[in-house]
Amino acid sequence: MPGRVRTSPAVLEQYRRDRSGRSSDALPLCVVEAGSIADVQHTCRTASAHGVPVVTRGAGTGLAGGAIAGSGEIVLSTRGMDRVLRISPQNRLAVVEPGVLNAELNRLLAGQGLWWPPDPSSREISTVGGNIATNAGGLLCAKYGVTRDAVLSLKVVLADGRLIGVVHDTVKGVTGLDLCALVVGSEGTLGVIVECTLKLRPLVRGAVATISASFPSVERAAAAAASVVAAGWTPAVMELMDRRTLECVGRYSGTDLLPRGGALLLVQTDGSAALEEGEAVLALAVAAGGDAELTTDPDEGARLMAVRRQAFPAIEALGTLLVEDVAVPLEAMSAVFARVRELEERYGLVIPTACHAGDGNLHPTFTFQGEEVPEVVWRAAGELFEFALEVGGTLSGEHGIGVLKRRWLGDELGEDQLDLQRRIKEVFDPAGILNPGKVFAPKSRPGGCA
Repeated sequence: MPGRVRTSPAVLEQYRRDRSGRSSDALPLCVVEAGSIADVQHTCRTASAHGVPVVTRGAGTGLAGGAIAGSGEIVLSTRGMDRVLRISPQNRLAVVEPGVLNAELNRLLAGQGLWWPPDPSSREISTVGGNIATNAGGLLCAKYGVTRDAVLSLKVVLADGRLIGVVHDTVKGVTGLDLCALVVGSEGTLGVIVECTLKLRPLVRGAVATISASFPSVERAAAAAASVVAAGWTPAVMELMDRRTLECVGRYSGTDLLPRGGALLLVQTDGSAALEEGEAVLALAVAAGGDAELTTDPDEGARLMAVRRQAFPAIEALGTLLVEDVAVPLEAMSAVFARVRELEERYGLVIPTACHAGDGNLHPTFTFQGEEVPEVVWRAAGELFEFALEVGGTLSGEHGIGVLKRRWLGDELGEDQLDLQRRIKEVFDPAGILNPGKVFAPKSRPGGCA
């Protein structure tokens, strides 16, 4: 593959880590910069023939360590496969390669009155393929669904180089088992996504109402968010930030965000009834003790939402991060925030926590110094994961398992389901060369060594 294989240490170094902050113990073997499906097939055939592991990589914006590569591994980069192959307004679909950036795709679609709903905070730098591989979420999930809900079909290259595809342009499709849905969220362990048929929506028309509500405590704000859903409203965006997060964003932006309260709830409503819904949300926020205001000015709405989108880079300024994303039932959000505060005090940690409050997806972000996660952080994180499962939640709402959460996977799935999932992985990838060690912890060998 002349011109597509990189072996320079300076190039390889960047593939040892992703945005999770975790890194492998050594440089990978090489990087293949794929430009076509044929490139991906050739790489997989070669790797399969020689038993060499393959780590698929998009933009490297993942937060679970799912795309980091180490010694003896080939990095298969699909970032250069960034063409938009077809847009069909009549069928409301787009066919794209996996390296297309989320935000760039939506800027292109806007010209035809369409958009693709998945909206991660990293949308300017994350790829469609990465979104699909992790079933990523974002700010709009409660109303518009997660990435799986916006994917019609995929083409996937298997470990041995075979190309499969359940390819159709219809919203309905129940032929055989839904392998497309299985690949979405599989984190590169089942195959390499090489083409994506995406389900589009018409651009939302009319005014957007933005509500900013400050509360004396994050528990009060979480209760207010839950009351919005209980009252039958479904905002497009409902984001919650605790005091720690507001402190970080304030330092980052140079704006004091705390005078009105120690927690901020940001809500956006859209569609034909946006103002009516916004006013109802405003009334509920005030009734819950919030200091709230509503605007329909687009610039002011964008400025308010920028506060939420600045959260991650603002927290990064504190040091090294372990970014988590448990999801819990809405009525349990207040209890999880309270547990985070208790863990901070008991372990002497700083854990800024933001939340997609419309679907109960919290992002407790453990901060520390140095590259290695201290044992005390893992201990606190483990307790938080256990609590999330106790209240009916899940280990991950959108970031995936990667290497960061694989030790707790069995706690949620149970022994039988974990074994079934491992066997499904083996059907797709009998030799175990696709993203080894991600999601599923390596099986113990005799003597207890992993």
